[in-house]
Amino acid sequence: MIIKDTPPLHDQLEFFIEQAVKATPIRTAVVHPVDQNSLVGAVEAAEKELIAPILIGPESKIKAAADENNLDISPYELIDTPHSHAAAEAGCDLVRVADAQALMKGNLATAELLSAVVHKTKGIRTERRLSHVFVFDVPNYHKPIMITDAAINIAPDLITKRDIAQNAIDFCHALGVDVPKVAILSAVEKVKPNIQSTIDAAALCKMADREQITGGILDGPLAFDNAISQQAAIDKHIKSVVSGDADILLAPDLESANMIAKQLVYLANAKSAGIALGARVPIILTSRSEKTLARLASCALASHMVLHPEGL
Repeated sequence: MIIKDTPPLHDQLEFFIEQAVKATPIRTAVVHPVDQNSLVGAVEAAEKELIAPILIGPESKIKAAADENNLDISPYELIDTPHSHAAAEAGCDLVRVADAQALMKGNLATAELLSAVVHKTKGIRTERRLSHVFVFDVPNYHKPIMITDAAINIAPDLITKRDIAQNAIDFCHALGVDVPKVAILSAVEKVKPNIQSTIDAAALCKMADREQITGGILDGPLAFDNAISQQAAIDKHIKSVVSGDADILLAPDLESANMIAKQLVYLANAKSAGIALGARVPIILTSRSEKTLARLASCALASHMVLHPEGL
């Protein structure tokens, strides 16, 4: 991933935050921020001038959470709704009338928020499937690396994988990567009729040749080792411009992507942030266990997507 003003190793998420702070805060509909983590996260991002939050949810609960955590939310717009479902609908309404540039998940289930996003008449869906992208700063990898999809699509078929790949490629463009390299993962590097992910990988590469996927370089199937290690590829006699230099790891399914993501965090001391793509605006989906850096970096990634859709 070649980014203008290249970030120092293992300060890559901080770099994205620093770059986004220099830009205009994006108007962000914060859906149902009625607990400590979601409200504090929104206020911290606002104080960093990453977002201009619109707090949506039961006014009494939001103010109670603010009082409990000694937060001053008077500078921020607040829209009162009776419950979380109505808050999700109100957030999508703001996006549809171009009064919000991003959505941010508060204290509600991801499925509840995304249900409002993909509603046929009131939602903010596009022709593409929604997908999630994790951006990782891994200490022993030479640049930021993305993993997709570890949060939304459980067992994606070929057409869904096409959308997942295109969403991630377009997102890389917003971060300043002109031609991102996509490693399509499987357990092996050769096409095997009895391993569906290898067949999908080969098909995705041919789809890229036919410009059904554009803007990146795809290769696969690749196993994890030769996707991230050029030496592993050399040892296995694999010739690939993606091996050892991947920007995006496209996993076969949610289970494998989620396992890779959590292993990087807990065993490799990786730092991560992530957003959902494929809707009219980026959706900041942070776990209730996320720390400050992940929340701020996720807001920064959304800022890059909104303000630099064609790249930095």
